[in-house]
Amino acid sequence: MCGIVGYIGQNEAYPVLVAGLKKLEYRGYDSAGVALVNGQNQLNVYKTKGKVANLEELAADKDCEGHIGIAHTRWATHGEPSADNAHPHVSMSGDLALVHNGIIENYQVLKEQLIDRGYQFKSSTDTEVLVQLIDFYYQQNGKDLVSAVCQSLNDVVGAYAIAVIECKNPEHIVAARQSSPLVVGVGKDNKDFYIASDATPIVEYTDKVVYLEDGQITDIRLGQDLEIINLNHKSCAYAIKTVDLDISKLSKGGFDHFMLKEIFDQPQCLKDCMSGRLFVDQENQLNNHIVLSALTEYKERLMAAKHIIIVACGTSWHAGLIGKQLIEKMCRKRVDVEYASEFRYGDPVIDSDDVVIAISQSGETADTLTAIKLAKQHGALIFGIVNGVGSSIARETDTGIYIHVGPEIGVASTKAFTGQVTVLTLLALALGHELGTLSNHEYIELVEELSEIPNKMGKVLQQAPKIAHLAKTFTYAHNFLYLGRGFNYPVALEGALKLKEISYIHAEGYPAAEMKHGPIALVDTDMPIVFLATHHQLYEKIISNMQEVKSCNGRILAVVTEEDEQVKKIADSVLEIPQTLNALVPLLSVLPLQILAYYVAVDKGLDVDMPRNLAKSVTVE
Repeated sequence: MCGIVGYIGQNEAYPVLVAGLKKLEYRGYDSAGVALVNGQNQLNVYKTKGKVANLEELAADKDCEGHIGIAHTRWATHGEPSADNAHPHVSMSGDLALVHNGIIENYQVLKEQLIDRGYQFKSSTDTEVLVQLIDFYYQQNGKDLVSAVCQSLNDVVGAYAIAVIECKNPEHIVAARQSSPLVVGVGKDNKDFYIASDATPIVEYTDKVVYLEDGQITDIRLGQDLEIINLNHKSCAYAIKTVDLDISKLSKGGFDHFMLKEIFDQPQCLKDCMSGRLFVDQENQLNNHIVLSALTEYKERLMAAKHIIIVACGTSWHAGLIGKQLIEKMCRKRVDVEYASEFRYGDPVIDSDDVVIAISQSGETADTLTAIKLAKQHGALIFGIVNGVGSSIARETDTGIYIHVGPEIGVASTKAFTGQVTVLTLLALALGHELGTLSNHEYIELVEELSEIPNKMGKVLQQAPKIAHLAKTFTYAHNFLYLGRGFNYPVALEGALKLKEISYIHAEGYPAAEMKHGPIALVDTDMPIVFLATHHQLYEKIISNMQEVKSCNGRILAVVTEEDEQVKKIADSVLEIPQTLNALVPLLSVLPLQILAYYVAVDKGLDVDMPRNLAKSVTVE
C-alpha cells in the first residue's frame, strides 16, 4: 500500500530517493518523508502531509547531504494523514529511523509494554511502535541492529516490509519482509544498493535485483555481497535476477494522466500480451493456433480438473467473472469465482485435483496471496495470472501466465483488466481445443478474431473526443446504474467501479434482468443508466429492459454494436464498438466506460491517477 525506497552507495542519496518516491507515488500519496545520515553522522528526517512535491518543497533549504537514506510515500492505515504520522519514524533515542509497509496487528499490546519501559510516542501509527521496539532491543544488546531487528520481528504479528538505518553506524541498511513485497537492487561491484517496494524505482540504476522472501532479513553493506538470514539468524540462499522493464513506460508519454495513457496503450498492450502465444495464418486458417507453456507443462492436470476456482479482488475479480463464462463455455468445466478476501476466511471445499486460478495485477495482493497458500495446503494446482514479473504471487504459484501489459501506474486499473481478460481467453481457447469441447471451426474463428481485437480497439479509442464532450453532461450526477447481460454483465460491474473510483459518483453494476427486482425503483430523470446493448443472443431482452427504463423517464447511455439502429431510437446517447464475436465483446465494450469515467473525473477537477483513499497495490487486508 505504501512505497519504500532506500539507497546506500557512492552518490548522494537524496536525489535517488526522491526520484524513486515519484515512481512509487501511485502506491501511496497522503504523506511522504525521507531520512538521511550526513557526513557528521547526523540523522536528518523531513516529512510532510501530501505528495512528494510537498516533501521537495519542505526539504528545499534543508541539509540533504548523505550517501545513505530511506524514504517513504504513505497510504494511511493507522492514523490520519499528517506530518507526525508520516514515515520515516525515528526512535525516541534518535539513533534509528525506519520506514514500513504493512500492518502490525499486535501493535497496541507492544505499545503498552514499551510505555511501561519509559517510551513515549509522537504518532498514532503502528510503525512507530515497531521502531521503538527495535530501539529497545538495540540498546539492550550493544547496538547490534541486525540482532535487534530479528528479536523485534519475532515479537511482531502482522505484515511488513521495512528498512532501518542507524546514525551511529551509517554503513549499512537492514531490511526485512513478511507478506509485503521488498526488492533489493545490486549495483556494479556492490558499490551501490537500492531498496524498493517494487522494481520501478530501481531499473533506472540497475537491472540486477534480489526479491526478499517472507521471513528474510538482509544486512546491506557497501562492497560486500548481500547477506540474507531468517529470523533465527540462519543463512538463506538467494538468486540475483535480471529485471526487464522499459523505463519509457513509466512516463505519461505526452498524455495528461497515466490513466489516459494506459487506456490508449491497450491496443499495443494486447499485441504484446498475445505475442508468442497466438499465431494466425492469413493464407491457411487451419494453421491458426495458441501456444501456452503453462498448458504444455501442466496439460494433464488442467485437462483432468473437474473444478476450477478463480480467486481475485476488485477489477481482477471482474475479469475472473468473464473467465468463468469463457472456461465454462469453451471447456465445459465447472468454475467458481471467489473474492479472495472471503475465500481465505471461509471453509472452502478444495480437492487435490482442483485448479485455483489467482488473478492480480501487482502480484502482491495480500488477500489473493493468502488464498493461494490456503489452496496449496489442499494440494490444488495453483495457476497465476499477474502483471508483476517476479512478484510474490508469480513465485508462489505452480504455473501461470504473465499478462505483459507493462507497468500500470494509474490507480484505477484499465490495461491490466483487458490483459487479464485476454489471457483468460487464450487459456479457455487452448484448453477447450485440447479437450475437444470447442469445435475446430469455433477455435479457428475465435483465434483469428482475437488477433483483430487490438485494431478494433483503436477504432473505439477514436471516439474519445465524443465521449469527452458527453462526459460534461454527467458531472451533475450523484448516482449511476450500469446494466449488462452475459459477457457484458461483468463489464457493467467494471464500468461502475471505474466511475466510483475516480469521480466519487456512486455507481452500481447489475445484470440487466435483475433491474426490475429492485434497482428500477431508483430510476428518475436525474439518474443516468448505462446499458451495454451490443449484439448477442440476449439483445432483444436488453431492448425490453431499456423500454422499461424509458417508461420511468430514465436517461439512457448505450454502448452498441456499430450500425445499430434499434437502440438509437430508444437511447438518449449511444457509443459504438465494432462488430466482434460474443465471447470477445468485453475487450471492446469496456473501453467507452473507461474513457467516460476518466473524463467525468477530469471535468470535476479530480486527481484521476491518485484518487482519494485508494492505493494501487493492496498489500494489507
